[in-house]
Amino acid sequence: MMKEDTAKIAGKIIAKAWADDAFKARLLADPAAVLTAEGVEVPAGITFRVVEDTAVTQTLVLPARPTEMSDADLGGVAGGRPVPGPPPPPKGFTF
Repeated sequence: MMKEDTAKIAGKIIAKAWADDAFKARLLADPAAVLTAEGVEVPAGITFRVVEDTAVTQTLVLPARPTEMSDADLGGVAGGRPVPGPPPPPKGFTF
């Protein structure tokens, strides 16, 4: 799936969590089940953690070190992305 699609779905889930405290609580407690219920294909063997940033607590995600990097991957790392912000999904993951 394209990055734009992933961003749309993630944005929809975030907006729903902001608007619905019960949904947010379920998302924080059992992310895989909530993502699956929202139509996201969660690959076997992948564990999700959802954390909530606050005004006084921010989350920095340290991505796993790649074993090999293609030129395209290296370009993405060298170009960087704004921080703080959500990390990219793990390789092989699609929304």
